[in-house]
Amino acid sequence: MIEDKISGRLDLRGVMCPINLVQIKLKMKEIENDSILEIVLDNGEPMQNVPRSIKEEGHRIVEVEKLPEGCYKLLVRKGAGV
Repeated sequence: MIEDKISGRLDLRGVMCPINLVQIKLKMKEIENDSILEIVLDNGEPMQNVPRSIKEEGHRIVEVEKLPEGCYKLLVRKGAGV
């Protein structure tokens, strides 16, 4: 189960671009390659920009879940060599 392999969590509700992207990059540096980072984002601009930027950085989104409060939870696998 992917939930068992989560190496870090970021709750970025209320954090706008590009600050949320900076926080994600810093957290990704802390975890091992192939580890999972759980990110919670607001709907709207963050959900439009963050997934695209994550992929451009060489990481892979393995799961997206819409939460009852209207935000989203992303599980992101850190790319090798990033």
